[in-house]
Amino acid sequence: MSRGVLDDLSAFAAVARTRSFSRAAAELNVSNSMLSYTIKRLENRLGYPLLRRTSRSVATTAEGQALLLTLEPALEAIDGALWDLSRIRDHISGTLRITATRQGYEAVIRPVLTDFCTSYPDATVEVIVDYAFRDLVSGRFDAGIRLGEKLEQDMVALPVGPALRMAVVASPEYLSRHRAPTTPEDLQHHKCINYRMETAGSLYSWEFENGGRALKVALSGPLTFNEPDLMLQAAIDGLGVAYVLEHEAAVHIRKGRLVRVLEDWCPQFAGFFLYYPSRKQVSPVLAAFLKRLRAQ
Repeated sequence: MSRGVLDDLSAFAAVARTRSFSRAAAELNVSNSMLSYTIKRLENRLGYPLLRRTSRSVATTAEGQALLLTLEPALEAIDGALWDLSRIRDHISGTLRITATRQGYEAVIRPVLTDFCTSYPDATVEVIVDYAFRDLVSGRFDAGIRLGEKLEQDMVALPVGPALRMAVVASPEYLSRHRAPTTPEDLQHHKCINYRMETAGSLYSWEFENGGRALKVALSGPLTFNEPDLMLQAAIDGLGVAYVLEHEAAVHIRKGRLVRVLEDWCPQFAGFFLYYPSRKQVSPVLAAFLKRLRAQ
């Protein structure tokens, strides 16, 4: 059966049910003349009249009533099947696995998590906090969240946060014993709290830029961590100078627990991105999560 025949049969059923061309036309969002033409076309195709029209009423003929008895259950079954397909399409379930740094989780995932879990109660979110870069496919991850400057070129990446800045900080107690650095080179004479990149197996070189001059400074110190929170806490404890995200140090700077130095050497850079391997392989649960992120 062609789609046109099914449309004509649906139009006939609407007229027969409402017993009115005008009401059926309004229901189908077509003109009276177009609906009349549709019914006439169907009657011509079948070879017998389906409706008996007067100036005051519309009624089915014997042939029309026989057709209607068979047609209505079939149309109801089709409508039910379409509704079920729509519900399946809109029903989000399954597990969403994301690899993210703790900062990525706090900045990107946590703000939308309550809304996502409330909107999709049958979905499961699994967040693996990790600072190393993982292969999404082999690790069975749907997506990852990392800083934009660290992403592989073959990834589909969606910016999900504002630009960020780093901050060089130390406690007032530490700076009372050590002269505050005024250039990145001065850090060579300080106890620097280092960050170890697990994937590379090396210490992170602190990055600076000022007036078009860019520097990467490899520093030594008594402490090394693979967790930025611990670096921040060690700086608060007066154990050395730390290089951390500005927004994470801000509250401690405001409360006087930390002092910021070399601020003019720390420009903004690309913030967090959510990335995944291919647009063609986006699961429904990831698509729903991306929708929430865009709304946020």
